[in-house]
Amino acid sequence: MRSRMKLLGAALVAAAVAALAAVTVPAPASAAALTEVTNFGANPSNLRMYLYVPDRVAPRPGLLVAVHYCTGTGPAFFNGAQFDELANQYGYIVIYPSVTRSSQCFDVSSPQALRRDGGSDPVGIKSMIDYVRARYPVDADRIFATGVSSGAMMTNVLLGLYPDVFAAGAAFAGVPFGCFATTNGSEWNSECANGQITKTAQQWGDLVRNAYPGYTGKRPRMQLWHGTNDETLRYPNFGEEVKQWTNVHGLSQTPTYTDTPQSGYTRTRYGGSGTMAPVEAISMAGVSHNLPVDAAQAIRFFGLDSATPPTTPPPTTAPPTTPPPTTPPPTTPPPTTPPPTTPPAGGGCAVGYAVNAWNTGLTAAVTITNTSGATVNGWSLAFTLPGGQTITSGWNATYSPTSGAVTARNVSYNGAIAPNTSVSIGFQANHTGNTAKPASFTLNGVACSVS
Repeated sequence: MRSRMKLLGAALVAAAVAALAAVTVPAPASAAALTEVTNFGANPSNLRMYLYVPDRVAPRPGLLVAVHYCTGTGPAFFNGAQFDELANQYGYIVIYPSVTRSSQCFDVSSPQALRRDGGSDPVGIKSMIDYVRARYPVDADRIFATGVSSGAMMTNVLLGLYPDVFAAGAAFAGVPFGCFATTNGSEWNSECANGQITKTAQQWGDLVRNAYPGYTGKRPRMQLWHGTNDETLRYPNFGEEVKQWTNVHGLSQTPTYTDTPQSGYTRTRYGGSGTMAPVEAISMAGVSHNLPVDAAQAIRFFGLDSATPPTTPPPTTAPPTTPPPTTPPPTTPPPTTPPPTTPPAGGGCAVGYAVNAWNTGLTAAVTITNTSGATVNGWSLAFTLPGGQTITSGWNATYSPTSGAVTARNVSYNGAIAPNTSVSIGFQANHTGNTAKPASFTLNGVACSVS
């Protein structure tokens, strides 16, 4: 079972026990696996395509495009969210696009990406959809997109460019279509990220309509999720998304329905009060950019949970495949971009590193101390794991990649380290016999003393 593990501020022993308990839970037997597909069609930005086809496919399966976050991959999102587990239950097929550019962010900024069939990532993703539709009896009325962070931004883009393809989308911590637009080749738009771009509902709606001029057909439904404490793509973007998609649907910004599905969550629906309203928005009080991805609620919004349990096997002609990665990617989406960082004044930092090892596993408790005279605002700790060590879960930081040269970045609540104070982070890892600690550490590029 690939459930998201969130060990924030947990004691080291408790974290290790919880992780070990999770490992011992047997997963349901299944022959289905994530497979890579090559030569799937037009692919101007060299995306990679990963495909998950459950053992039992519905007679007319739905198709979901699940789009990863920055610094992520298709296999990472496959392992970190539960869309594949729900596919096993309901018989739909999942495409996991994967970026190959160095940032591992999707292009939601260039003029090409924001125009229908203009080029870049959306064209490659559309090719993936066409590839699957040519080989499986996909229900053309049940094609959906979802994503986190950069993937949420791409979800907005895909629904804007291809309203005739997608029936609905679910965007977890994204921004409106066109908000991230740049003309200087940059992938990053700080104004948008900081929630400083505001438009009227009409202006936001026009951006979507102008991406596919002349289209007058049905528009996809949209489900939006955002944490009020999002430090990477600030919370005002949530309200701007609501303005955009209500306008695209010709709706008032006054909710038709409001409720509290769980403590701290406020859900509003527009244009209908039912579970498949044209626009549904969930505000999550106190939640940061690393928000929990409620795959079941997205699938419910799509209507993919209403299918009769499938009984037919998938077609016998399988797409070309390559083995999925053997190293589990991180289960918690890292932030879309590293937070702004300041080096320790005078290069003052120290790292304590304690290992507790057993058989083929270990936990590492890491203490980062600012020994300088100035506060560090935003931090990243870089180190190289000894050969054979692979991180499987962590707490109080995000870790990427999971082996080799690793960078641990602060989360929303521990980004500042005052002079002569410390933050504690940690992780669990597998090992092949070498339980040594890293030889050196750098904090925001500055070498630290090690104890």
